[in-house]
Amino acid sequence: MKFPWFRTGTVTTPSSRDASVDSSSSYQTFAGYDKDTYIIGPYLPEKNTRREGESFIWYHLRLMASRKSLAQIHQEAEESAMRRSLNALDLALVGIGCIIGGGIFVLTGVAAAEHAGPAIIVSFLIAGVCAGFAAFAYAELASMVHIAGSAYTYTYATMGEFLGWIIGWDLILEYLVGASTIAVSWSSYLVALFKDAFGVTLDSNTTQSPLKWTDNSFQVTGSAVNIPAILIVVIVTLVVLVGIKQTAIVNAVACSIKILVVLIFVFGACSKVDPANYQPFIPPRIDGKYGGLGIIRGAKQVFFSYIGFDAVASAAQEAKNPKRDLPIGIFSALVICTALYIATATVVVGLRPYYELDVPHPISFALETFSGTRWLRILVDIGAVAGLLSVLVVNILSQSRIFHSMAHDGMFPKIMGRIHPRFRTPYVPILIVGSISAVLSGFLPVDVLADMTSVGTLLAYFLANVGVIILRFTHPDTPRGFRIPFGPFVFPVLGALISMALIVLSEVSSIYRLLVWLGIGFIVYFAYGHRKSKVNFPIVQDTGSFSSISDKDSVVEK
Repeated sequence: MKFPWFRTGTVTTPSSRDASVDSSSSYQTFAGYDKDTYIIGPYLPEKNTRREGESFIWYHLRLMASRKSLAQIHQEAEESAMRRSLNALDLALVGIGCIIGGGIFVLTGVAAAEHAGPAIIVSFLIAGVCAGFAAFAYAELASMVHIAGSAYTYTYATMGEFLGWIIGWDLILEYLVGASTIAVSWSSYLVALFKDAFGVTLDSNTTQSPLKWTDNSFQVTGSAVNIPAILIVVIVTLVVLVGIKQTAIVNAVACSIKILVVLIFVFGACSKVDPANYQPFIPPRIDGKYGGLGIIRGAKQVFFSYIGFDAVASAAQEAKNPKRDLPIGIFSALVICTALYIATATVVVGLRPYYELDVPHPISFALETFSGTRWLRILVDIGAVAGLLSVLVVNILSQSRIFHSMAHDGMFPKIMGRIHPRFRTPYVPILIVGSISAVLSGFLPVDVLADMTSVGTLLAYFLANVGVIILRFTHPDTPRGFRIPFGPFVFPVLGALISMALIVLSEVSSIYRLLVWLGIGFIVYFAYGHRKSKVNFPIVQDTGSFSSISDKDSVVEK
């Protein structure tokens, strides 16, 4: 792009509130599209032009390693047009809303039947410990880098643009597929609710996926499309579009219902547990299933349940006091959810043999063999419908904020970063996320979706732990609302190692699907994001504006 009216001149240093711009930098003026307006910005030729003697490859590697400064991140947070409406309780409920859902109401049975048997209890414990390390990392990072984008923003600030893009692209898969997984499960529990409460059996042709993943290949089920899954995604998309406060209210009501229902189920069904169903606690390894490795793979699969920490961090830009409230929200969600997971898993595998639980609605299914449990099944179905609804809300909410952050950095077209003038929400990414999730949920099975999401979550947590270590050395004096105890080489290192170990032990097909997705991401990055990055090209933008200076200070009259 050419600027025919370019000229140099002496200009006023940007406002002092722009902490990301060094007042000692040299400045030049560029005329934008209007000859009567000059755009003022830091002239940084060493960042966006090849240096003398620099090779083509080294030049692009240098740009890929560019980091976004914390000062710039903090200023963007202060100037955000999003409403800061969430307190510590709201953030905790965002975490609970995302964590308590698929893990309890769906994956408890699937992981027990396919991987761990009754030892799924241990799998949840392992996943909870691994998530605990991630929670420490997210709490420290969120308390010092409080802006939408979560692990994407953390990685961008610590490891550079390219790795930031990778984790952002990974999070897109994580939340898109996560929302679709929950929508499929929500549909299954809605079918169970109609059957248990009204004795009505909904047509499987329009309430189930037309595909099933069996023996590492897709099989046709005979169904046409999962209509309830599509409809709930559309409804939730509209709720998230309307505003953050309305979304928080819907999430809080749904969370209250599902927590109450889970407690009623645990205490109401524990008397029907048959100790014989716990034997053998660790089934012998058969055809690649069960045994010690099965416990680890079960932990990897249910780790999908702990995606909520990233969701809390994604809402940072809408928190009233992010430095204090984000760590509170993250740890509250972890403690409450881990306890509920282990208690529920213990009861479910005690009600029915583990190999029979490979269904999308294992809790109500486990109760079907007992007389006098109709009322409890109805409550469980209601709780699952409400609980999975809140997870879907948080997934679409978080994904749209990550899209917004990446667009703000130039990684996606600027239309993705637009804020609705009335609702103050990033409406374009919300509509895109909702549309894609609706399509995926209508046609793909729950197990394929959950496996893809788990690997993506683990990768995000791995980089979050590494980010903590890097920031302890590069920004040791930056104020933190929370600091991980025992220094940067205990919990962060353990968290990173555990996350990577669970990735390595994942199903090969899940890793392949992730690698294919990342390969697509590389193409998108080099075709668009690498050339449009505001960090590397802060002056030449299509809008004639600068990423490092606010609109108020960047435009002056001749």
